[in-house]
Amino acid sequence: MSHEELPPGTLVVDTQRNKPGYVMGHEGPYLQLRPVTGGREWDANPDRVRRADDEERLKAMQERTRALNAASRGGIL
Repeated sequence: MSHEELPPGTLVVDTQRNKPGYVMGHEGPYLQLRPVTGGREWDANPDRVRRADDEERLKAMQERTRALNAASRGGIL
């Protein structure tokens, strides 16, 4: 998948790590992805990344909401 098809903010799945993340940008040949619950970005090979499907988007939204709720109660994000 080309970089142009995945603008920042797109929810994708890094199939090499089997991990969802949001596209934050592009650095050289890699995509910069951030975990759905926040945290440190990682480099992903664009050839090993695909757009998240509906079920994965719903799960990501639920995980993000749980993390934000925990942070608002003084938990760790």
